Amino acid sequence: MAVRTITVRVHPHTKRSKLREKMADGSLKIDIAAPADDGKANEKLVRFLAQEFSVPVSHIEILSGQKSRKKILRITST
Repeated sequence: MAVRTITVRVHPHTKRSKLREKMADGSLKIDIAAPADDGKANEKLVRFLAQEFSVPVSHIEILSGQKSRKKILRITST
C-alpha cells in the first residue's frame, strides 16, 4: 500500500475540471467545475483526483484546507 501526500491549489467554479499545471513548489493547480458552497468543490476535487490517480474516492482524504483554496490531501493506493 502506497501513501502519497500532495498539495493542491484549487480554483473553484470553472467551466470544467482539469489539472492546470504543476507549480514550482510541487503543488498542483486544479480547476474544479463546482462552486465552493457547502463543500461541493471539495467533493468534486476528491472525485476528480480519484479518477486521475485511478483510486477509489474513499482512498482520498483532505488533511487540511477544507475551507481554503490551498489543500493538503492524502492518497492511498494499493
